[in-house]
Amino acid sequence: MSETSARLLNLLSLLQTPREWPGSELAERLGVTSRTIRRDIERLRDLGYPVHATMGADGGYRLAAGTAMPPLLLDDEEAVAIAVGLRSTAGHTIDGIEEASVRALAKLEQVLPSRLRRRVGTLGTATVPMPSGDGPTVDPEHLTVLAAAITNHERVRFRYEARAGARTRRLVEPHRLVAAARRWYLVAYDNDREDWRIFRVDRLSEPFPTGVRTPPRELPASDAGAYVRDRMQGMSSTYRAVATVYAPAGEVTARLGGPAAGQVEPVDEGSCRLRCTPDSLEWLAFRLAMLGCEFTVHEPPELADYLRAMGGRASRAAGPAAGNTEEGAE
Repeated sequence: MSETSARLLNLLSLLQTPREWPGSELAERLGVTSRTIRRDIERLRDLGYPVHATMGADGGYRLAAGTAMPPLLLDDEEAVAIAVGLRSTAGHTIDGIEEASVRALAKLEQVLPSRLRRRVGTLGTATVPMPSGDGPTVDPEHLTVLAAAITNHERVRFRYEARAGARTRRLVEPHRLVAAARRWYLVAYDNDREDWRIFRVDRLSEPFPTGVRTPPRELPASDAGAYVRDRMQGMSSTYRAVATVYAPAGEVTARLGGPAAGQVEPVDEGSCRLRCTPDSLEWLAFRLAMLGCEFTVHEPPELADYLRAMGGRASRAAGPAAGNTEEGAE
């Protein structure tokens, strides 16, 4: 691959992030002059990519929706199929790919022509997914709005319904989206309360980017996942659970949906200790059973009792093992 081709691909990758890039920043990222960036932008336009430019001190370049999909990417049917699939995945938090789904959906919807966006929206309103029963769903459009605002460091307004039912309007600086325990959480700085807050995305509505950009704030934690986990563990909870899981710590963390679902500490190469404060024993028992490996519950005793009862029901439902009936037993 030639140096020019590689640079064009890197430039296109940057432009696919939903934000406006000053020419000077693009030049610094790619190690070239602003004049080279202008020439490369023209090359992308010649290839059919809708790169828009704005003038002024705050101006720059951005990849916008065009009259057709850019070449060498997707045809109309493929674009619609992928967008619909990503919206479904993002809205139902499939473990391990939920955050990637939101990023991909934000990039794809940014460049979808209006006619294809209408088709995707029509399919979304005309179809109803069957609820899985293990977590609330969210509006994928809310996720893409929030993801774009996070990338652009842009303030967002929305309506929010708290657990007790109180409804308020909030103005926040969104920091990160975190998927944990089959739910989406928004970590953001609340401007009215002048403090960091965690919002459940399924409880917010009418997210609206204000257009006001702010410098990034430093989160009072190592990362957003750890912040959500620590805050959730700090809240009052009925139970505190501890279990040894006989699988590598990295695998268990991934299967649980990330660090926000609980604290996983390695014991050795093949086992780890899980500590968490679940809202319900039923949820934790289900998640442990779905890990697909052996585990031992240390506390609380109520969890061990629940698992014992659940195992008994499962054994009775399966019936006696082949060749182990009372008539054949010695």
